[in-house]
Amino acid sequence: MNSKAILLTITSIMLATTAHAADPIKIGVPVGLSGANSVVAPSVVQAAELAVEEINAKGGVLGRPLALEIADDASGAAGAQKAFDSLIFQKEVNAVISMETSAARNAGLPIVSKGNVPYIYTSFYEGRSCNKNLFVNAWVPEQQVPPVVDNFIGKQGAKKFFLIGSDYSFGRGMLSFAKSYIEKAGATVVGEEYLPMDGSDWTAIISKVKSAGADAIITSTAGGAPNVTLTKQLRSAGVNLPYGNLAVDEGTAKSMGGDANGIFISASYVTGIDSPENKAFLAAMTKKFGAELRTPNDLSVPQYEAIYLYKAAVEKAGSVDTAAVLKALPTVSYTGPRGVISMSKQHHAPLTMYLGQVQKDGSVSVVQSYKDVDPGNQCPNL
Repeated sequence: MNSKAILLTITSIMLATTAHAADPIKIGVPVGLSGANSVVAPSVVQAAELAVEEINAKGGVLGRPLALEIADDASGAAGAQKAFDSLIFQKEVNAVISMETSAARNAGLPIVSKGNVPYIYTSFYEGRSCNKNLFVNAWVPEQQVPPVVDNFIGKQGAKKFFLIGSDYSFGRGMLSFAKSYIEKAGATVVGEEYLPMDGSDWTAIISKVKSAGADAIITSTAGGAPNVTLTKQLRSAGVNLPYGNLAVDEGTAKSMGGDANGIFISASYVTGIDSPENKAFLAAMTKKFGAELRTPNDLSVPQYEAIYLYKAAVEKAGSVDTAAVLKALPTVSYTGPRGVISMSKQHHAPLTMYLGQVQKDGSVSVVQSYKDVDPGNQCPNL
C-alpha cells in the first residue's frame, strides 16, 4: 500500500471515529402523556428537556450530545410494554429515565432486563421494586408516610383514620404501609376502600367515610386525574377532616384550585426550597418555557436530577456500557434543586422530606422538614 493510500485509510478511520463519537446518547422517557398521569407528565417532559439542553450547552457527555426519545406509556401496563419495547429495541436508547405509574414500571422492567439498559425510576412509589438495572431517586413509604401520620396524631388529635386508594400496586402498597404505621402509633383504621385506576365516581366510598366516624383521611391514588376527582367530590360532600394525600404533587395541587386548600402532603421537593440550586433551576425553567411552564414538582424535579445522575455515572464509567454505568450509578451524586442526591442505599436515595400544607393559591407552605431520611431496607440482595 503506498503512502497516499495509507493516508486515505487513516483519514477514513479518523472521520468514522469522530462521527461515532458525535452520535447522540439516547435517553428513553416513557411517560403517561395519556391516562392518569397526563396531568403531570408535561411537567416531567419539560424538566427532562431543560436538563438535556443545559448539558448539551456545556459539551454534552464524553463529547457526545444527549437526545431524548419520548414515548407515551398511557399510564398503564399495556401502554408501557409497547413504549419500552419501542424505545429499547427500535430506538435503541442507551438508558431509560422516567416517571411512571407502578403498573407501567412493573410492565417495563422485564423489557429493561431483556434489553439490558440502565433504568432510573423518578417517581415516588410503594417501595421494594428490585432489579439490578433499576435505580430510584424518589421517595418510598418509609420516607413519606411518617411525617403525615405523626402530625395528624400528635398535632391534629386524630385517632380514627379512613384510607382511600387506587386499586393497584402503588395505592395498595402505600396504604398497607400507612395502616401498619398508624396502628403502631396507637391509632386505628376504621375503613379502607379502593377504586380502579381509571375510576372517577367516589360517591359510595365517601358515604362510607361519613358513616365510619373517621377523624382523618389519608389517600393514595394514581398521580394526576384521580387526585382531582376524589378531592373535588370530598369537598362537594362537605368532608373537611384532616386530609393527607400521599400522591398529590404541587403541580397537580395548583390545577385543583380551591379544592386542594388544606391538604397535607409529604414531599422531597417543593418550589419554596430556599437554596441557590433551586432558585437557579426555577429561573432556568421560567426562562425556557415562559407562559407554557408547568409547575415544577415532586415528580418532575427527580426527572431533571436523574439525567444529571446518569451523566455523572457515564462520565465516571468512561462509556455508556451498561455494566460500567450500573457499577457507577450508586457511587455518584448530584447537587440539584432538592439538595445532594445519591442512589447509594440499595439503589435508592436518602432524601430530605418536607411536610407541607396546600394553600388557597395552590402553593405549599412547609410545616416541617426532615433532613436525609433513609429509605430503609428496600433491596438488600442487590
